[in-house]
Amino acid sequence: MGLAAKLVDSPNINPIFDDLGGRLGIWVFVAALLSVFSDSPKLAAVRVFAFFGAMLTVYYVYTTLVLHFFPQKAIVFWGICAVVSPVCAYLMWYARGNGLFANIISALPITILLSEGFELRNAYLPIHQHYYLIPLLMGIYLIMIVVLLFTIPKKKMNILVILPIALILSFIMIYSNVLGRIFGGMNGVL
Repeated sequence: MGLAAKLVDSPNINPIFDDLGGRLGIWVFVAALLSVFSDSPKLAAVRVFAFFGAMLTVYYVYTTLVLHFFPQKAIVFWGICAVVSPVCAYLMWYARGNGLFANIISALPITILLSEGFELRNAYLPIHQHYYLIPLLMGIYLIMIVVLLFTIPKKKMNILVILPIALILSFIMIYSNVLGRIFGGMNGVL
């Protein structure tokens, strides 16, 4: 995955892959699915950390050794994400349970996808040439949200609780510019 992500990390190859892979949303989506379909919370933490660790190692080794480029700020940012990922995965494993805690945990990745997907409307500066990708990217985010809504909760009626929680949290995140404050310029224009 790391090599594939690096090879499509150029707008000249296919800008949709570059725009999607360089954002937090797709990785939150993958980590959420890896977590909830693990056999235990410890295994979820190990799987997610191993996935991100291996992917980022290959990605940045290729960047440094082959392309002779050392993006220190990006390495630190995604490294912190990888270090935090086992804790998130451990908690995410409980999303398939019952009760308010499971519903809130289920809503968290959906909240991030909703927030980042909504903020895509601001993602392009006037000099950017790929305005046509905004609706397509928003559509991909919507698909990821629907997939999480229908795969995470064991009881499909929990969607009626998870979705309002995610919408409220997303509104708070967007209004407070949480992603922009946390990630600054590292994740496009959030």
